Amino acid sequence: MPSIAAIRALNLSRVPSTYIPVGVFVGGTSGIGQGMAEAFARMAKGRANIVIVGRNQTAAEAIIAKLPQAAESKYEFVKCDATLMRNVEAASKEILAKHSKINFLVMSPGFLSLKGFDASEEGIDRKLATHYYARWKFVDGLLPALKSAKDAGEDAKVLSVLGAGYGGAIDIDDLGLKKAFSLTNAAKAAPTYNDLMMEEYAERNPELTFSHASPGPVATNIASSAQSATMRFFAPVINVATKVLATSPADCAEYMWHGIFSNTTGAFRIGSRGEEIGKQDYFGDKEQRKALWEHTEKEVRTSSS
Repeated sequence: MPSIAAIRALNLSRVPSTYIPVGVFVGGTSGIGQGMAEAFARMAKGRANIVIVGRNQTAAEAIIAKLPQAAESKYEFVKCDATLMRNVEAASKEILAKHSKINFLVMSPGFLSLKGFDASEEGIDRKLATHYYARWKFVDGLLPALKSAKDAGEDAKVLSVLGAGYGGAIDIDDLGLKKAFSLTNAAKAAPTYNDLMMEEYAERNPELTFSHASPGPVATNIASSAQSATMRFFAPVINVATKVLATSPADCAEYMWHGIFSNTTGAFRIGSRGEEIGKQDYFGDKEQRKALWEHTEKEVRTSSS
């Protein structure tokens, strides 16, 4: 595996230079999403349009203020609580109104909670909404701009950062886990849902690139915004431990970009160093993929209606 310095240099050589790239970062106000947005701006030397999507406008404005500036720079924030599908739909329409082309759609929103099934007002568990359903809906809503970029001869790539290789078997009679929810079941289902989502999108849009990545342990500050008061209380201790044992968001971002730039058209699964992991620890089949797609179409459209 190349060193992080070699990967940074390689990434820098792969940033589009013949056009001003547009990157949309869902979950870009902190953690891995923030790291990927900052890396993108740095690699492009400010010659980029960046859309940061998230809940925290103050955090987004602080990030944007520090991004490198160039004559072509255009940085903006779109507010969205991704636990609600109607918010995802509204955010997607707002983005499309300003950007006819999107080159990179990066999704890494997180939702840390120790609760059981935690239904939103739309009836979807909020963890699964953030880790799967909202991501499906963002891709669906922004596909026209991704296709326009590809038609123009530009990059058109989607990345979902969650847990490739860490999924488990799923039950097509309980998609969404409304019958047998547990934290373990949710943690196993969401990565498998993401794998199957990317494969189905790639089959339906073979000219585009769809990747699902596992970043491995990363020193983010997600515990401080956890739904659990206990986890928020212990966040400082958790943060210290992860800084010692985990990859920094900046280095993780470089590895994830390495994976994005390395993949051509189709569906891919990426490991923590940006490497392609193929079918390693893979679950699911074509029948489950089709069943999940049909379930999701119904769930997200019913929820946002």
